[in-house]
Amino acid sequence: MEFRVLGSMEVVHDGDQVRLGGSQRRAMLGFLLLQANRTVAASRLLNALWDEDEAPRTARKILQNAVHALRGVLASASDGSSGAARLLTRSPGYMLQVAPERIDLHVFQKWVAQAREKKAQGAPEEAAELLRDALALWRGPALADLVEVGFEWPELVTVQNSRLDVLEDYFDTQLTLGRHHTVLAELETTVQAEPLRERLCGQLMLALYRCGRQADALSTYSRVRNLLVEDLGLVPGQPLQRLQQAILTQDPALSLRTGPGPVAGLTVAGLTGDQPRKAVAVSAPAAAGNGGRAARPAAGPAPRGPEGRSPDATADRGTERRWVSVVALRTQFVPPPGEVSGEGLEDLLDDAASVVGEQIARFGGTVTASLGSVSLALFGIGSSAAEDHVRQAVSAALAVRDTFGSRSASAAGAAGLTVHAYVDTGEVLLRHSTKSDVPIVIGTVLDESQPMLFDVPAGEVRVSDAVRRLTEDAVAYRSSGSTAAPWQAIGTRQVLARGGGVLAADQSSEADVLCALAERTRHRSVPHLVTVVGGAGTGKSRLLGEFARRMAGQPVPVRVLSAAVAPDDGPARVQARLFSLYCGVRPGDDTLTARAAVTRRTEALVRSERTARWLLSRLLPLVDPALAPAPADEVLDAWHEFFHRAARGEPLVLCVDDLHRAGDAVIDAIAGLAGNTAPVPLFVVATARPELLLRRPAWSGGLAHATTVTLGPSERTGTERSMGIPVAAARGEHAQRVGGQGR
Repeated sequence: MEFRVLGSMEVVHDGDQVRLGGSQRRAMLGFLLLQANRTVAASRLLNALWDEDEAPRTARKILQNAVHALRGVLASASDGSSGAARLLTRSPGYMLQVAPERIDLHVFQKWVAQAREKKAQGAPEEAAELLRDALALWRGPALADLVEVGFEWPELVTVQNSRLDVLEDYFDTQLTLGRHHTVLAELETTVQAEPLRERLCGQLMLALYRCGRQADALSTYSRVRNLLVEDLGLVPGQPLQRLQQAILTQDPALSLRTGPGPVAGLTVAGLTGDQPRKAVAVSAPAAAGNGGRAARPAAGPAPRGPEGRSPDATADRGTERRWVSVVALRTQFVPPPGEVSGEGLEDLLDDAASVVGEQIARFGGTVTASLGSVSLALFGIGSSAAEDHVRQAVSAALAVRDTFGSRSASAAGAAGLTVHAYVDTGEVLLRHSTKSDVPIVIGTVLDESQPMLFDVPAGEVRVSDAVRRLTEDAVAYRSSGSTAAPWQAIGTRQVLARGGGVLAADQSSEADVLCALAERTRHRSVPHLVTVVGGAGTGKSRLLGEFARRMAGQPVPVRVLSAAVAPDDGPARVQARLFSLYCGVRPGDDTLTARAAVTRRTEALVRSERTARWLLSRLLPLVDPALAPAPADEVLDAWHEFFHRAARGEPLVLCVDDLHRAGDAVIDAIAGLAGNTAPVPLFVVATARPELLLRRPAWSGGLAHATTVTLGPSERTGTERSMGIPVAAARGEHAQRVGGQGR
């Protein structure tokens, strides 16, 4: 069995890599390999795995479990062969017993010692060969995979600096052998990466001088001197100053001897490496420029559609393809017999068309066609910078709905006015005409939108799944139960937060119960899960919306995040939706913007740089599908950790609608948020149909802080509800007390 730490950690047995498991297990093995055949105290291992103020309460148990798992991995891979690695318990901790020649770090150190001995014996050729072979063992920064997820140990810095020392020894032997042309390019690259290492700078100066580049050699000295003065208030050491003077005077001692033997002592012998060096921290590289953040063009990117394509002009001068949003509207009048007919009905239709036109124009849209009671409006065909046309389209449809809804209670309503709306988005072909401001529009999204109106009930706004994904941060939705028009828009979140929307009178007590439990969670700083269970049509989504509205209006600021489960959602979709909402990632944001928002929020939330990098390595793939996903269990752990940390900073409410539609991974993720005993004010509300309880008969039964609220048929009276729901809440309180006693 071979252990490789000079690069990403690898354990190889019979030519195959051994699977080690999660990052905590790999980190523990990596730390023990750096201390191979020496006892490492358990407390030191704990400090290596977690920052002092970040360690969970069960850290020692996690460590013991990792030790047990690693013993099993090592035993199964060794097959009982002699010299196999063993993880032993040695007071006050553990020791990894392994033959030194099985670890590439020890092989590296052995060859370096031999090379230095050869150099001292006056055999630079053999020393150079040994040093070259030792450096070839490196496949990247030591334990690069662990460094990438945030593990930074002093031992790693020492190992990394030892490589630089050996690299300087290698350059020294090559210069001694007169191979300055061979190493010049590598020297320039290394000095650029390590500009404060004086020995390296001296070697580069000598190589440049011997290559006939005296001015560049002196320029190198000036750069390092300026860096030392500005950064540290120091001047270069005496060896480097002597080398500069030797170059200025063209000292013959700098030139190669014509005869055999090593070069005279003034070459690099005076630069022994005894000068103080700046420690090099091993960390992931930051993006160049703009403080590590990706710079954006000043003029802003061209607008993009859901598939990421930019509008492109076709061969025809007056024609272009563009992503637009379509609002299809149908107004219907059912007049009472003998009251409205003929010209009266036509006048009402004309009035309705005027109202539609006003609302569409108010939100920046254009009515492109009206045929009887049906109107088609487009958003996004005007200014090329209109990136929010999907949101504008939904807002306009809701405004039309609300306008006609208010009129239905007035004179127009006496005629039985109804409105039906459907919103979709897609690519169309725009053909502009000099005779009209309204372009000719061709596209399948137009043809498909009109038939959808007949699946939309009166007084509702339905949208496609693409529209819902792009606007769920600004618009509240609930599942419609229809495959053709799957989502019903309830209202914009701003309007709901101001008190818009109507909650059934017989659900006010349930909303009161949810608010009371949320308030208790905030005061006690204990995670709590509430499941609202009810059949179709019992008002679960409406109750969730009312609860979110009330929480948004609390005197003490409470952050409320809401997401609905779609039938086709993958395992990580709901996790990604809530995570994106918290980080401020807007639908339609490009991946660079999304990653910057997530990184900014995570680093602001977590004080430990190592923990922040670990979280980002697991959670960034949720917003950037191009990144390779981490193991599902590690993503789940990171997701839970992120929201528990978020709740420590401010009271947090997570609302998940239609949990019964979710897969087992999502259900486990939601339950796990409240299953943690960490003292955080995290309140989770999930709505579901009874199917959830059929799939999970013991749902939330094992949680100490859980409540189930059951919504019955709408004909139940408010009194029955107000008596029944607090009983369920009281049972949750009893479960909490019992759970607390058993812990």
